[in-house]
Amino acid sequence: MNNGIRYQIHAAQPAAHLFFVTLTVDVPAAEGQVFRLPAWIPGSYMIREFSRHIVALHAHSGGQPVALTKLDKHSWQAGAVCAPLVLEYQVYAFDLSVRGAYLDGERGFFNASSLCLMVAGQEAQAHLLEITAPACAASKGWSLATALPSVQVDPAGFGHYRAENYDALIDHPVEMGVLSEVGFTACGVAHRFVISGRHHHADLQRLARDTQKICEYQIRLFGEPAPFADYLFMLFVGGDVYGGLEHRNSTALMAGRDDLPLEGDDGISDAYLQLLGLISHEYFHSWNVKRIKPAAFTPYDLTQENHTRLLWAFEGITSYYDDLTLVRCGLIDKKRYLGLLAKTMTAVERGSGRMKQTLEDSSFDAWTKYYRQDENSPNAIVSYYAKGALAALALDLLIRRDTCGRRSLDDVMRALWQRWQQNGQGIGEQAWGALACEVSGLDLMPFFDLALRSCADLPLAELLPSQGLQLSLTPAESASDRGSVIEAGFSPRPRAVLGVKYAADPLGVRLLQVWDGGAAQDAGLSAGDVLLAVDGLKSADLDKTLARYRTGDTLTLHVFRRDELMVFEVVLQDETADTCRLLLQNDGGGWLE
Repeated sequence: MNNGIRYQIHAAQPAAHLFFVTLTVDVPAAEGQVFRLPAWIPGSYMIREFSRHIVALHAHSGGQPVALTKLDKHSWQAGAVCAPLVLEYQVYAFDLSVRGAYLDGERGFFNASSLCLMVAGQEAQAHLLEITAPACAASKGWSLATALPSVQVDPAGFGHYRAENYDALIDHPVEMGVLSEVGFTACGVAHRFVISGRHHHADLQRLARDTQKICEYQIRLFGEPAPFADYLFMLFVGGDVYGGLEHRNSTALMAGRDDLPLEGDDGISDAYLQLLGLISHEYFHSWNVKRIKPAAFTPYDLTQENHTRLLWAFEGITSYYDDLTLVRCGLIDKKRYLGLLAKTMTAVERGSGRMKQTLEDSSFDAWTKYYRQDENSPNAIVSYYAKGALAALALDLLIRRDTCGRRSLDDVMRALWQRWQQNGQGIGEQAWGALACEVSGLDLMPFFDLALRSCADLPLAELLPSQGLQLSLTPAESASDRGSVIEAGFSPRPRAVLGVKYAADPLGVRLLQVWDGGAAQDAGLSAGDVLLAVDGLKSADLDKTLARYRTGDTLTLHVFRRDELMVFEVVLQDETADTCRLLLQNDGGGWLE
């Protein structure tokens, strides 16, 4: 295999978490070839500085060493040579996420954006990739899975692959290890799951059947044929892991091993439902952000932030359709879906950040605020995922109501897809709203001004009755109450609360977040404080302790802040009516069918 750009990736030292990479450039730039590693990966909007994991970088040509000059935090320039140039380097891979690279004795995973230096000026050329398995005994039985087109591979999948350009190379993650596999066909397209991590008695056939329903619904929503010839789900299951990242014809997923369906269990647990929602979300991105995308992403500039005010449309609308798909394809019923919707509404309602940050600003500031959250984030920002999903719901209901059911958000999404198929161009910052107006035949600009460019609450209480639903806000029944579907007459009793989120600590209770305007904030408590005692008694379960008190009671709290012991007097407040309840009337919820 020769000509162009060639990478050899060897999972050389799993115990040390090191990949060895050799990059050969047949025709380097005459003035000295520049190499650069992406600073971020598309789909995850944060500068991650992948280059910090490169170690021991060397270059040679014709058997002679070549000097490398570092230009900035992620770029190098080689000295001028007249023959093929070879770079050799190691990459430390111990990021257990879907965004980077990982290697140990159990599995290997990488996105090429973490391992493969870009050859500046030659990004459009074909890139060849050879992947070899680790030689250590622990790797026996390993196989490899990727959606990259293969050139010549062994039965286990190790060998040579080809990407049409650098963008394609970094859009095809690689999973290796002891893999389980299950496949299915959706609308004539071959799909397969590969699962790594221990998963005893998991019903993988059930997983395939349920995922098939999701895929078929979404393909038909946008219109056949699907935008890919095949599709790969790469799922790692472990303990306390969760996440997903979309790619053009694959997705990398992480979930708890207990999230998988069990053999002999036909029900859908809350954990399995969360996994199905994640699968649905990442698959919907095959259209909405991998192909239909903001103009700011065409092309991606992988050296710096790519700001757009449209993330609400690409992540928020996708978040709306992920659970909506589950009810429309028959995996869950209306009541189960509405319970999920109530929880999303409650999550947005409980954050005072919704009154301080607009959806467009949330989208624009994703790089520095949403992906870099701290203890004050609920008081300062709103999620373009969660509120974006509710804005999509409101837009869908508004279009359906004002067109008497002749149009919906489905029509807008199909129009966006048809437009992309015609010109392949990104959509401008104002063009998304304009197209929605054109497709619906409605003047939607007042809605967009309210939903996207103001901090006003979305008009869901006004729109939901058109679908036979009533929305109300009540106090929570308990600390675990995140919203629900209710029957008529539901009326919980307010609780006395401190206004904090907390976690257990060896000394008592650690305050993780302190809500705006709550009793704790009014008394001067801060996130990070460790609560030792309430009225002189140790408290490991704060909710159980507070259940003995009433609104207006004054508590004496002993607290460690850093290494200082402090005493606070706190007056308990009523639980805020911030928990969403949905009442389904008669045969309502028609848009879910």
